[in-house]
Amino acid sequence: MNNKTERTFIMEMINISDISFSYGNSQILDHASLHVSEGHFSALIGSNGAGKSTLMKLMLGEMRLGKDNGSIQLMGQDIRQFKDWKKISYVPQNGMVSYRDFPASVEEIVMANLYSQIGRFRFPGKKEKEQVHQALYQVGMEDYQNRLIGRLSGGQQQRVLLARSLVNHPQLLLLDEPTSGIDEQNTNEFYQLLQRLNQKRDMTILMVTHDLQSLHDLADDVWLLEDGKTRLLPHEEIPGNSSETDISSNMNTTCSVSDGRFNESEKETSAHGNL
Repeated sequence: MNNKTERTFIMEMINISDISFSYGNSQILDHASLHVSEGHFSALIGSNGAGKSTLMKLMLGEMRLGKDNGSIQLMGQDIRQFKDWKKISYVPQNGMVSYRDFPASVEEIVMANLYSQIGRFRFPGKKEKEQVHQALYQVGMEDYQNRLIGRLSGGQQQRVLLARSLVNHPQLLLLDEPTSGIDEQNTNEFYQLLQRLNQKRDMTILMVTHDLQSLHDLADDVWLLEDGKTRLLPHEEIPGNSSETDISSNMNTTCSVSDGRFNESEKETSAHGNL
């Protein structure tokens, strides 16, 4: 990527080494590894049910990794000892579903991510309101701060969710299928926002996605998860590259990358849901 700060020391923001994870007798991750360097825009791709969301939940500490099942380090610290979660923000898949019928304004939705620092019994002050305004400004939604969240389009709601994740000034941004259900124009605009955050604000990003069309221009590194294992794709295999290899031929499910998205067979949905 261009326009990035040159560093004499590059920290591994995410260092996943040789992890395994199962749901009952179903092996989801099998000695998988993944590394994301500071300042990089990395993507994780794979078919539905491959284990991408499971891997994300393990990174967020929402699921516990067995003692002898590999290691996860965040910003150089073992996840079991990691406490500085305010440096990490997460944009979940379909994260606005629970807010659509909720009578809250855009400002209130973004402000909710500051309550841990404001305190339960304090009202937001000028500082917090300015933080919210700046976060909304970064995603081009500052003119909508008084609008009810349910009256926004899907693309606008996803921008608000991104602003909510930015209000704490994170160093690492994790996104799980952030453009799911959004039209092509809003998807492209959302990717441009992410690219600016990565290049201009030097934010490290890991995005789980099925959308392959823009990866070559967006991502520094693309990881493929299949059969419980991960591998870093060589440059010539990154989707969007004119010399790319058809990675779908290596997938267990029926996939096509001709239109920039995985077209997956009906049979690939996991019995465990969205893994």
